[in-house]
Amino acid sequence: MLLGLFFALTFATTYFKDDFSDGEAWSKRWVQSTNKPADERGSLTLEAGKWATDVEAEKGIHTGENARFYHYSTTFPEFTNKDKTLVFQFTVKNEQTVDCGGMYLKLHPAGIDQATYNGDTKYNIMFGPDFCGSTRRCHLIFNNREKNHLIKNDISPESDTFTHTYRLVLKPDNTFDVTVDGVSKASGQLEDNFDILPPKKINDPSKSKPSDWVDSPQMDDPEDKKPEGWDDIKEEIVDPDATKPADWDDELDGEWAAPTIRNPEFKGKWSPKRIDNPLYKGPWEHPQIDNPEYKPDNTLYHYASFGGVGLEVWQVTAGTTFDNILVTDSVEEADAAYEKFKGRKDQESALHKAEEEERSKKLEAEADKERTDIKEDEAEDNDKEKAEL
Repeated sequence: MLLGLFFALTFATTYFKDDFSDGEAWSKRWVQSTNKPADERGSLTLEAGKWATDVEAEKGIHTGENARFYHYSTTFPEFTNKDKTLVFQFTVKNEQTVDCGGMYLKLHPAGIDQATYNGDTKYNIMFGPDFCGSTRRCHLIFNNREKNHLIKNDISPESDTFTHTYRLVLKPDNTFDVTVDGVSKASGQLEDNFDILPPKKINDPSKSKPSDWVDSPQMDDPEDKKPEGWDDIKEEIVDPDATKPADWDDELDGEWAAPTIRNPEFKGKWSPKRIDNPLYKGPWEHPQIDNPEYKPDNTLYHYASFGGVGLEVWQVTAGTTFDNILVTDSVEEADAAYEKFKGRKDQESALHKAEEEERSKKLEAEADKERTDIKEDEAEDNDKEKAEL
């Protein structure tokens, strides 16, 4: 097993890797776009964030300013994933409670204009969490045939405040796999999970529902008749208990009229009872035929050019750390990288729990002291009252 892993890593190609372990040198690799006005741009910093056990090893690029656009990009030598597996992996930690903000990254073709990088910059793949209110999903979008195609079924992201690893594997057999912390969240054929190709089947345009087709399961009971006098019952009547006020002056106040109230006898609009329809045939299903516009494509996975990684997000409440970004053709290399930091989540959770327990103890101690002080004050007041007596 170890020998196999050695050979797999030996022949793996790392197209891009950034764990931000070289200090502030990251700021020379990652270029901030000037597309947005200066007061709308969020600046990244290099931080490990809360609950770190190894500050230097856990540093990543961190969003720290609220209500800002974070538009940064970096480039690497151009490559194509033709006939190769593509693995895109990174970690995300949200120290804040995210109300509305993106935590995704993009893979771009070579040649992007980093100075004006923005949401309209062409990308190949967009991948990662995005929260806004109750809508929380892990985006997976492929640009194909000059259109962006979002995965049909939502992928649930992690929403706590600890480090999580997001991985996309795209294979030359037109399949994909998304894992979060090593657990598969979505996988399958690209054709089945994205509306990239026209559908294989379409409704037969020469067919239409027969005019005598009955698709209503119930009908009005023809034997049920409206009771006589039903429509003669008024919805409102004069209040029989109302009396003219004693101080009412017809000359000053006008002619007095009793108020109206809802008629307790009123039953609303009449409608006949409903019964099962003996002519019901069930829902009509449109016959389908092969779609003449459909053509299978075994290159859906293929991109002629990759050359950049971009961070293009808006965050209402900042506090996200991106780290351990990896673009490779080897799942084994991604696994080896993951082994180095997969324990962060549990370490952070344990430190957070200890912090909360310590906080609870402190609050309880303060509450105990306050209760003791109140009792002492009450005892002192009682002693004074006794002394005065």
